Amino acid sequence: MKILGAELRRIAMPLVSPFRTSFGTQTARDLLLLRIETSGGDGWGECATMTSPVYSSEYTDAAADVLRRHLLPALFARPEVTPWTVAPALASFKGHRMAKSAVEMAVLDAWLRARSLSFAEWLGATADRVAAGVSVGIMDSVPELLDAVEGYLEDGYRRIKLKIQPGWDIEPVRAVRERFGADVALQVDANTAYTLADAHHLARLDEFDLLLIEQPLDEEDMRAHALLARQLRTPVCLDESVVSARSAADAIAMGACAVVNIKPGRVGGYLEARRIHDVSAAHGVPVWCGGMLETGLGRAANVALAALPGFTLPGDVSASSRYYRTDITEPFVLRDGHLDVPRGAGLGVTPVPGLLSDVTVSTEWITP
Repeated sequence: MKILGAELRRIAMPLVSPFRTSFGTQTARDLLLLRIETSGGDGWGECATMTSPVYSSEYTDAAADVLRRHLLPALFARPEVTPWTVAPALASFKGHRMAKSAVEMAVLDAWLRARSLSFAEWLGATADRVAAGVSVGIMDSVPELLDAVEGYLEDGYRRIKLKIQPGWDIEPVRAVRERFGADVALQVDANTAYTLADAHHLARLDEFDLLLIEQPLDEEDMRAHALLARQLRTPVCLDESVVSARSAADAIAMGACAVVNIKPGRVGGYLEARRIHDVSAAHGVPVWCGGMLETGLGRAANVALAALPGFTLPGDVSASSRYYRTDITEPFVLRDGHLDVPRGAGLGVTPVPGLLSDVTVSTEWITP
C-alpha cells in the first residue's frame, strides 16, 4: 500500500460542560485529524494531543509540525506501507508518540478497509460490547459533584472516576460514597498532583474501597510509586508513566502498579497498546482503556481495543454525548451501560461531511 498524500485537519469541538482536572480546565477540544490517501483507499487517524503541553510534553501545534516535516515524509519515501512498518519507519524520530499513533491509526484504517476487516477483529477482540465508565472533573462544590454523579449513574454508566487534587480529594470521595453507597464502582485520578510526602494523606482513601487510585505521583518517578503502593491498600494504577510495553513491564516488576491504564495515543499506537495488554495479562495485571476526549474516530478505535480479553475494568469509553452535543461521526450511544463495538471495515465509522465542516478550523494538504 503506497501513501499518495495526506490531509491535516484542525478542528475545534465545544464541550457540553467545562472539564477540570489538576492541570487545568477545558471548555473545548482542539484536535488534529489526519486523513491519508493510499493506493488502497483512504484512512483516518486522530491525534490525542492537547493545545498546551500540560498532560504530556506533546501539544497540537508541535504534532502538526512533526507530522508535516518528518513523519509523513518518512512514510511517503516508503514504496510499501503496512501497519507493521509504520513504527520502524518512524523510529528514528524521538518521542512524539501521539503524532505517531495518529499515523498508525490512519494506516490501519486504510489497510483494514481494503481487506474488509474491522479494528476489533484484527486486534483480537472477544466482546461485542464494552462496559462504559465516565470521568467526572473537579467541581466548584460537593453538591454540584453529587448532582453530576447522580446524572451519570442514571444514564447507566458502570463506573465513576473522580478527578482529584490536593484540597479536593477525601471529602468529595466520602460524599459520593455516602450518597450512592458501596456498590458503585468508584476510582480516583490524580494526574500526578501529589508527592510521596502525601502518602499518609492518600492512605485515608483506603476506607472508601476504591477500585484504584490513578497516577498519584510524577510520571517519571516509578520508584516513588512503588514505595507509595506499599503504604496503600487502594491499588495504584499508572497512566502517564506507562509509555510502552517495556515501561509497563518495569512498573509491574517494581511493584509500582497493580493496574494499568492503556491510552493508545500516549503509547504510540494500537500495536503497542496491544503489547501492553499482552504483557499485563501475562502478569495477571488488569488493564482498562483511558480516554482523551476523542471524537467518534478515536472512540471507535478505543472501543475496539477495550473489547480485548484483558480489559476487565470499565474504561473511559463514554458515549459521545458525555463530551459533545454533536460528534463528527454517528454518535456512540450508551445502552445498558455499554457501548457496541464497531464491526464495519476499518474503524467502522467515518466523519459526516457536514458535521466535520462545521467544526473545521483549517486544512492542509501534504504531498510527497
